[in-house]
Amino acid sequence: MPSPSDQRTVRLPDDDAEIPAFWRSLGLPGLIDVHTHFMPDNVLTKVWAYFDRFAETDGRPRWEIRYRHEEERRLRLLREFGVRWFTAMLYPHRPGMAEWLNGWAAGFAARTPDCLHTATFFPEPEAGAYVAAAIGDGARVFKAHVQVGAYDPRDPLLDPVWGLLAESRTPVAVHCGSGPEPGPHTGPAAFAEVLARHPRLIAIVAHMGMPEYAEFLGLADRHPGLHLDTTMVFTDFTEGLHPWPAGLTPRLADLGDRVLLGTDFPNIPHSYAHQLTALTRLGLGDDWLRAVCHDNAARLFAL
Repeated sequence: MPSPSDQRTVRLPDDDAEIPAFWRSLGLPGLIDVHTHFMPDNVLTKVWAYFDRFAETDGRPRWEIRYRHEEERRLRLLREFGVRWFTAMLYPHRPGMAEWLNGWAAGFAARTPDCLHTATFFPEPEAGAYVAAAIGDGARVFKAHVQVGAYDPRDPLLDPVWGLLAESRTPVAVHCGSGPEPGPHTGPAAFAEVLARHPRLIAIVAHMGMPEYAEFLGLADRHPGLHLDTTMVFTDFTEGLHPWPAGLTPRLADLGDRVLLGTDFPNIPHSYAHQLTALTRLGLGDDWLRAVCHDNAARLFAL
């Protein structure tokens, strides 16, 4: 762990207007956010409706989406924050949807040059073919949402997909932790079997594997291609739901080159600046922040 003298050269952003001062104080050219959401308006509306219902379960805080704006304004905000590269994480919840989403995402990437071309898949007979087509069309990252899709990542229909991603070394962001709500196949066990079958797979576990933080850190220890993104973890909101165990923090320093900035923008109940403040108050030092907020993703995606 770094000493206090190694920290606090960074300028903490009190609000979004101060985000550029934050990354400039670290000597960075900007931020790279590997977990942002852009998708067709009708799909995003349904996603927002899910979060609007989140607090209907007793004991859970209200999830007020901070950046519920039209697409152009959301893009303008990210650029004002200094996010130089971001993703369009999108995902299907039923068969027959992923290929259509991939077509939309290809068009979005074509008109949005600072977005990493994102694609997705679902366990269905056509998956191998349309994933291969998306890779051929230039997809840089894929999204798999085990919770929303309610599918087993070990499904034989996905074997050709994991194989294609592993052999092409195309990163895939996987929401396989059991937070904010568990699904029938969430948790580390199922995805650990996928990694065992496809050891060359480059995976980014969303939300640091929330709430199975320790288990996913253990998976990262065993699989050098496994990365973790910071999406919503360490924030005040998530600390109230699935708190980060302080005893795990030193392991983040050991895993520093495989931790990536993610935020869940625009679907977050706090400011974008708060995610950056939450990372800073871990006390892991400026070098770690530089790596997480920019350098690790720049290396992973050859930006």
